[in-house]
Amino acid sequence: MIWFHNARLIDPEAGTEADGTLLVRDGKIAERDGPCPTDAQAIDAGGACLAPGIVDLGVQVGEPGAQHKESLRTAGLAAARGGVTSIIMRPDTDPAIDTPEVLEYVTRRAVARTPVNIRAMAALTRGRAGREMAEISFLLDAGAVAFTDGDHVTTDTRLMARCLQYAAGLGALIIGHPQDPGLSRGTCATAGKFASLRGLPSVSPMAERMGFDRDMGLVEMTRARYHADQITCARTLPALERAKANGLDVTAGISIHHLTLNELDLSDYRTFFKFTPPLRSEDDRRAMVEAVREGLIDVICSMHTPQDEESKRLPFEEAASGAVGLETLLPAAMRLYHSEGLSLAKIWGALSLNPARRLGLPAGRLAVGAPADLVLFDPDAPSVLDRFSLQSKSKNTPFDGARVEGKVLATYVAGVAVYTQEE
Repeated sequence: MIWFHNARLIDPEAGTEADGTLLVRDGKIAERDGPCPTDAQAIDAGGACLAPGIVDLGVQVGEPGAQHKESLRTAGLAAARGGVTSIIMRPDTDPAIDTPEVLEYVTRRAVARTPVNIRAMAALTRGRAGREMAEISFLLDAGAVAFTDGDHVTTDTRLMARCLQYAAGLGALIIGHPQDPGLSRGTCATAGKFASLRGLPSVSPMAERMGFDRDMGLVEMTRARYHADQITCARTLPALERAKANGLDVTAGISIHHLTLNELDLSDYRTFFKFTPPLRSEDDRRAMVEAVREGLIDVICSMHTPQDEESKRLPFEEAASGAVGLETLLPAAMRLYHSEGLSLAKIWGALSLNPARRLGLPAGRLAVGAPADLVLFDPDAPSVLDRFSLQSKSKNTPFDGARVEGKVLATYVAGVAVYTQEE
């Protein structure tokens, strides 16, 4: 039993930030703002923030198939150090998580090797190849929390409609990657003057809008539950707003990199800044921050994508896309707090409460009876980020050498400390 006191409680469900105490008993939150029981371990938070642990929707783990990039063990350690108490794993493994057998294998290994919660998404089509629907019903029974082919966009519209219709009958959540693959294939920057000056193959932001419009037409036809993994362009926001206003069961997410970086960061051709979709203009970035503030964009995630040195030390066009983010998600999110004026309750709604709700998980809350998955952090602690200090096997972070504010002091899963900052 643990009693936290002198803590600044960040409650995204109530939308409040207030000083208080919190009692943890038997792995759950037992009481708020009550006295300390005589048999409880008292922890003085020293005025630091105590919030629900982050639920990171869309984490790539290399196991099975690419353990040299990231294993379940190292991903779990990185998550604990970053205040992430629930990893929602993508199915882009080798083999892909497209059968109950592979899903059960990953689940068993995750339980044995990681200190945090790991839930897996399953592939929407076999091998993520977009040719044949995966065994959605059996995978759902085996514990899949959602279905996605990631950035392998299904170009067969009839097959996509069948998948959505079948998933709708089961109440399964489909996660799409809004992008027109024909327009975006072979590109690495957002179309505009900057990309032209740098000589980079680019794609119009309309590729995202077109992909989203197609998916919304199919969602309207099938009434399926749908989540867009990344909405990054201002041109897509009116379509997202219309879909929600029309009563479609649609939510949207964005990576922390697209909220805190822009296309000008590509100026030195540093491949750590290469993402899918590519970084957008500053106007788009600011529009996305405002969409988070208004609640139009529901989820912020790390989109953790480990890549080894060999795949990044290439010409910009040829280098692999993506960056690690489990450990940098919280300090990067503090940029939204310090520079953009988003409240901590609003940020934690997008980092924890909303993804948990969308997936039907009990996490993301400070309510009595909720799991005691918690992060204790100092939002103002300054540091210089060193990529070689990361727990992740891969070190491909765009924040290497950046001055950041925000540090995780401790992470708790079911009331047990899985990470404590070294003195």
